Amino acid sequence: MAIPLSYSLRNLAARKLTTALTAGGMALVVFVFATVLMLDAGLKKTLVDTGSPDNVVVTRRASGTEVQSGIERGPAAIVESLPQVALGAGGLRMLSKETVVLISLNKRVAEGAAAKPSNVIIRGLSPVGLQLRPQVRLVAGRPFRPGSNEIVTGQAIASRFNGAGLGETMRFGARDWVVVGVFDAGGSGFDSEVWGDAEQLMQAFRRPVFSSLIFRLNDPGAFAAVKAAIEDDPRLTLEAKREAQFYADQSEALSKFISILGITLSVIFSIGAIIGAMITMYAAVANRTGEIGTLRALGFNRRAILLAFLAESLGLALLGGLVGLLLASTMQLFTISTMNWQSFAELAFTFSLDAGIVVKSLLFALLMGLLGGFLPAFRAARMNIVEALRAA
Repeated sequence: MAIPLSYSLRNLAARKLTTALTAGGMALVVFVFATVLMLDAGLKKTLVDTGSPDNVVVTRRASGTEVQSGIERGPAAIVESLPQVALGAGGLRMLSKETVVLISLNKRVAEGAAAKPSNVIIRGLSPVGLQLRPQVRLVAGRPFRPGSNEIVTGQAIASRFNGAGLGETMRFGARDWVVVGVFDAGGSGFDSEVWGDAEQLMQAFRRPVFSSLIFRLNDPGAFAAVKAAIEDDPRLTLEAKREAQFYADQSEALSKFISILGITLSVIFSIGAIIGAMITMYAAVANRTGEIGTLRALGFNRRAILLAFLAESLGLALLGGLVGLLLASTMQLFTISTMNWQSFAELAFTFSLDAGIVVKSLLFALLMGLLGGFLPAFRAARMNIVEALRAA
């Protein structure tokens, strides 16, 4: 067995041009396949990392998003008084009453270019809200002062929107807002938000109700109890979710679209790659008919010949898969932005490559190699010894 296997694999190096072309085609397919998986993983990671497992988000029942939710002050006070809400320093309840508004802002463009507006989330929160997000840290400036028209912006907003940089001024809600700080949210969805004082933003947007309540549990295992207390209370029309789950749900619609589109493109491109591998392997069989006859005459059976040519095809596929993964890994250097279909706001995120994507991509490449090489390998294995030697 070792002789025909090594013989077939050496032919990959001997046929440099056809090997490069076939492996290159497979590499492009694997690149598309892996990039789509990385895009989906990056989106989910960004939104899941936005939430903390110890925090609970309360919104109006069936609202779906904070932008569509509304909670009056009375129900908010009832939730704040629940015993499952953690207490901070000085007995302060670790609950933030927040308002979330969607506005359109112009992106930074070259001088003379047309303005490019995009939706951005403006979040009003209390000082407790900052304590509930330990992953958020200021990288420039200082926090906003409660009761003022000061705001802080996420890094993804500060770098891409007019007036969002440190020391600049943004105008919305019929007011001018001064950017006094820029924060890094660790690549989470908060990087694509603007934060300010909740009461001031509610006045500016004439919004008399809160959008959501975020609080920390005094015991991580108390979620079921607090969920039941909120959702079963006849005075409330609210629902509670763990913060991590709440933000994971925000990625569902866009994630499905990316997955369906990516799989469709990968299947279409893979058909071409499989046909290319099949043509390459058929040509290899035709050019080595005499060599196949010699191997059979030396005592190698049909199964050995079949496995040898399959190994050659799988070797091509593995080479293409590794090159495709190498190209896909460079996408981690880029940050892209798109509209989150759940909140209709712009969301910036990066591609994410993990071990699972590497394994799936290589298996996908090997599957293409197997499908493309099986028929040519089967033809080589079924050759008649005498006819093969005569063709030499």
